[in-house]
Amino acid sequence: MLYKKTLIVTLIASLWTSYLPAQTKTVDMNDLQGNWHLRSMDGKDVRKARAILDFDAKHMKLNGFDGCNRLSGELTTNNETIISTKLAATNMECRESIHSYVRKRLHKTMKEGFTVTESTQNGIKGITIKSTKHELFFKKMGEDKGWFKAIL
Repeated sequence: MLYKKTLIVTLIASLWTSYLPAQTKTVDMNDLQGNWHLRSMDGKDVRKARAILDFDAKHMKLNGFDGCNRLSGELTTNNETIISTKLAATNMECRESIHSYVRKRLHKTMKEGFTVTESTQNGIKGITIKSTKHELFFKKMGEDKGWFKAIL
């Protein structure tokens, strides 16, 4: 009986620790330089939306594509929080529901203010942008050439 209880407690403890967040490291603005592809939003795979953010750390600018429209804005920082002010976007209609889903939440996150931390998701290194309501995982574009790089 004691063996079964010990086994159950050990299993529960190992499951619990696997759900605890890993230690996070805040990302410096200069490390954000470049294009980032949105892979998941609030735990949902949204790669199909093809949303991309391009951070220009030197000029504190943000450009990109939200799944439906091009966007741009200015960035300000407050301690560890980054805020996109004067966020502007073209006004094209979204083709699919996934594009609308991503567009709405991406804009809200950028306007609310967010923190950026290094993270890994499904074995892929990237960054997590987190606001009070949303959590977005991005992978740096151009980092992994995969099989194409091996051929060259």
